[in-house]
Amino acid sequence: MLKVLRSKAKMLEDLNSQTTFSLVEGGYLEDGKGLSNWDVFTHIPGNIKNNENGDDADDDYHLFLEDAEIAQSLGVNAYRFSISWARILPRGRFGEVNPGGIKFYNKIIDNLLLRGIEPFLTIHHFDLPQELEDRYGAWLSPLMQDDFLLLAETCFKSFGDRVKYWTTINEPNMFAEMSYVRGLYPPAHCSPPFGNCSVGNADIEPLIVVHNMLLAHGKAVKLYRERFQSKQGGSIGLVVHLHMYEPLRDVESDRQAVNRALAFTGGWVLDPLVFGDYPPEMRQYHRSELPRFSSEETEYMRGSIDFIGLNHYSTLYAKDCIHSPCVLGGDHFIRGFTFTTGERDGILIGEPTGVERFYVVPRGMEKIVDHVSKRYNNMPIYVTENGYCPPLTEAAPNLLHDVNRINFYNGYLAALSRAIRKGADVRGYFAWSLMDNFEWAGGYSSTFGLYYVDRLTMNRTPKLSAKWFQHFLANRSSERFNRQRFVNRTPKSGRVRKSKYIVIATTNANATDV
Repeated sequence: MLKVLRSKAKMLEDLNSQTTFSLVEGGYLEDGKGLSNWDVFTHIPGNIKNNENGDDADDDYHLFLEDAEIAQSLGVNAYRFSISWARILPRGRFGEVNPGGIKFYNKIIDNLLLRGIEPFLTIHHFDLPQELEDRYGAWLSPLMQDDFLLLAETCFKSFGDRVKYWTTINEPNMFAEMSYVRGLYPPAHCSPPFGNCSVGNADIEPLIVVHNMLLAHGKAVKLYRERFQSKQGGSIGLVVHLHMYEPLRDVESDRQAVNRALAFTGGWVLDPLVFGDYPPEMRQYHRSELPRFSSEETEYMRGSIDFIGLNHYSTLYAKDCIHSPCVLGGDHFIRGFTFTTGERDGILIGEPTGVERFYVVPRGMEKIVDHVSKRYNNMPIYVTENGYCPPLTEAAPNLLHDVNRINFYNGYLAALSRAIRKGADVRGYFAWSLMDNFEWAGGYSSTFGLYYVDRLTMNRTPKLSAKWFQHFLANRSSERFNRQRFVNRTPKSGRVRKSKYIVIATTNANATDV
């Protein structure tokens, strides 16, 4: 997809598609896969909306060839996907490598390359073997660093001869927020005022978890650079989730709150990987709970990314909680003493979507890319997630005739182009997501996909936005896109017709969950 923006903005190279292990993969416990933390969590009533689970998800484990064909038909040239840790190492370092998992991901990678699509592989995206949680608390323990290092080494050895783009961990800051502050993801730790879990400390545990994740990343990158990178010729980074923030009030304290909100979210993760330590905004309000890096750790942490993966969806207002009273935890260190909201004087910052605190604010894309570019010395950036989920009350026909999603992408891509023209080194863009899938605690009710998936038949049906993307990637401007042609025609159900121009590799592999 980036090649489209290069032809239009003369700066981007590709636009791409992505999917994530358990969100689409399915293949629950097939071919040697072990039990993951999400497998356990989703089977506990009340944890997931409508008590849904990812046992089948989009059945990508068995339908990957079809999904790769869909991606190719859109015209993308890169495909971001994630490894299911429990499929590769079902018991972590307490067991053996699962040959079935290696075989499955090899077939994914090989088929993508046959189609001219570059694999963009994320090693860890929220899921992990349940045994590691049971044995020592997973990311709350420094022991997890060695387990992750084994996973990373296994991936480098098995796939690195063909994979040239790696991200170690997806959204450590969002993982800590959802799992250890709000308690909505496994292992469901939290404490008041953020939640009422049976266990957890939201002021301390997130700091420990992110610290262990960052050290695990640093060790994996050190290993990759010392043993694999020169031979395999790849690059490696990490993905961070970032809202943009604007001051709630036109006062200096709220402008400082914006800076803290950015530092206590994205800076929390990226500053150690670029500069070797946590942001000065965090150190300024240092408590003993904020970990420190040893001199040896600082040495391998500093400069441990070749690029920044940026997941961005929305913009919020920020209000100072140091000099002003706040509610909902804004007066806590873990929140940067900042209260964030999508509403000011009864007016929303942007159109609401189907996800809490995700509002349509295209200008935020330009601002957040500009911020990241300036703070981190214009490092290469890949926008690794950006997409739209309609309000959950939207009628079924509008889910296919998704003009609002097209407007979202138009606005956000235009804002991204402005950031590029200002000098940001953006190398790629991934739309979230190729198809509707299992969206974590939201189950199947959140629909980000360019394709609709029938939950009974698993048929994939292109939405209007898929047609728009196909034309966009074919370098046809929106002016030449005949909206009426598509809006007045109901998309046919059923699977996408196979194109005679698409090469399909023959394989005997059982498709797994990608």
